[in-house]
Amino acid sequence: MSSWSETRSPLPLLFRRHSSGEIKNLASVSSSLLPAFGTVVDEGHLRLKKYVIAPYDYRYRYVTRLWFTMDVASTLPFQFIYRIFTGQLHDGRVFGFLNLLRLWRLRRVGELFTRLEKDIRFSYFITRLSKLICVTLFAVHSAGCFYFYLAAHHKIPENTWIGSQVNDFKHRSIWLGYTYSIYWSIVTLTTVGYGDLHAVNTGEKVFNMLYMLFNIGLTAYIIGNMTNLIVHSAVRTLFMRNAINEILRYGSKNRLPEGLREQMLAHMQLRFKTAELQQEEVLEDLPKAIRSSISQHLFRGTVEKTYLFQGVSVDLIAQMVSEVKAEYFPPKVEIILQNEIPTDLYIVVSGAVDVLIYKNGAEQFLTKLGSADMAGEIGVIFNIPQPFTVRTKRLSQVIRLSHHHLKQMVPIDHGDGKKIMNNFIQYVKGLKQEMLDELPFLTELLSDLNIEITGRNEEPKNSEAPNSRIDANAQGS
Repeated sequence: MSSWSETRSPLPLLFRRHSSGEIKNLASVSSSLLPAFGTVVDEGHLRLKKYVIAPYDYRYRYVTRLWFTMDVASTLPFQFIYRIFTGQLHDGRVFGFLNLLRLWRLRRVGELFTRLEKDIRFSYFITRLSKLICVTLFAVHSAGCFYFYLAAHHKIPENTWIGSQVNDFKHRSIWLGYTYSIYWSIVTLTTVGYGDLHAVNTGEKVFNMLYMLFNIGLTAYIIGNMTNLIVHSAVRTLFMRNAINEILRYGSKNRLPEGLREQMLAHMQLRFKTAELQQEEVLEDLPKAIRSSISQHLFRGTVEKTYLFQGVSVDLIAQMVSEVKAEYFPPKVEIILQNEIPTDLYIVVSGAVDVLIYKNGAEQFLTKLGSADMAGEIGVIFNIPQPFTVRTKRLSQVIRLSHHHLKQMVPIDHGDGKKIMNNFIQYVKGLKQEMLDELPFLTELLSDLNIEITGRNEEPKNSEAPNSRIDANAQGS
C-alpha cells in the first residue's frame, strides 16, 4: 500500500483527478511512523509496546530529528484536513504539490532492499536485479508524468509533444495520456528516438536535455551493477585461467619436466575446485576461539585415532588440534619428498597415500596409508631427513602439525611425551622388514631397547637371590 501511494503521488497533480483514498493515506501512517515507536503486529492487531518515551530512548532521538517531521508531512492527508476545517472540497494545484511529499517514503523502500541484500535467505542476484528494475520503472514513471504535466499546463495544447499527435488529449482517457507519456519516456531513456514524438516548445526541450543528462548517470549505474552481477560468477574462472597460464609460462621458461608441470596444474585446479573447502581461507577472519572449536569438531576424532597419540591427555589433544593445518592434495602428488628437511608430520583425514623409496634410481613401493594414519613422524621425532617419499593415491585431505609446535607442546620428560615415545617404539617394532631394512639405525635402537628392558627385568631376580641366601644363613645360625 505504501509503495503504491508513493508511486501514484504525482498522478493527482498531473491528471487533475480527485483522490478518494484518504483512508489509505491514514492507514499508511503505520508504515512510516508506528515502526519507529515500537509497534508490534500480532495476529492482525496493532498494539503499542510503550506510550512513554524517555529521553535516552532511541525513539526520542527519532522524534527530535528532521526525519520525524518529514515522515509526518509525507503521511498527512492535506485535502482531508482542509475539508474538515473549511467544509469545502479543494482540488487545487497546491495539494498536488503537497502530495509529492509522499515520495519521501521511498527511502524506506531503499532501506528494505538494503536489508534484503544482507539477508542470506534471499538470493543477492535476484534482490539486486529487482532493485535495479524498480529504480528503472520509477525513473520512467516519473519522467512520463512530468512529460504529461508540461503538455497539460501549456497555454497552447496543440503546441506540445502530445497535442501535435492527439487532438483534445486533455479530455481523453487518462490511460491514453499515460501510455503516450510512458512510451516517450522509455524511448528517451533508451536513446532510441523514433521521431514520432518529439519536444515542440521550449519547456519540453529544456526538460528533455535535463532528462537525458540524468539518463547518462542512470544508465551508467544500471549497466555497472548488471556487469558486476553477471561478471561476478566468471571472476573465479578468470583467475583460475590466469593462474594456469602463469604456471604454463613458468614451466616453459624454466624447462620443467612434464610430470612436474602436470602436478603443478593439478594442484592449481584442485585449489580452485575446493576453494570453499579450504579451511584457512574460510577461517582466517574468525576469532581464534571459533577457529579452534571448528578444528576440534572436524579433526579431533582423527587425531585421537592415530597411534602416536593413543592414551595421551585430553588437553594435549585439544592443543594439537588447534594448531593443525588442513590441506587437499590431488592424486599422484608428493606430500613428502625423500631426504627433505623434516618440518611437519602429516595425518591422513581422507583418501589414501603410498609410501615409496627411491633406491638405485628405481622407485620401490613400501606400504599404503589410509585415514588416521601418519606420515613423516619418523623424520620429525629423530630430527633426520625424511627417509621416505609419500605420494597421494587419490584425492586426499591431510592435516599437518609442525615440528616446532610439537616440541613446544610435548616435552620429552613429560608424562605425555613418554607415552608418545612408547607408542612410537611399539609402532616401530611392528614395521615391515622392508622398511626396517631401509632404516638400519632403527634396528640398532630396537636391539638396545631389548637389552635395556631385559636388564631391567633381570634386576629383580638378582636381588631376590641374595635375599634368599641371607634368609638361609639366618635359619642355619
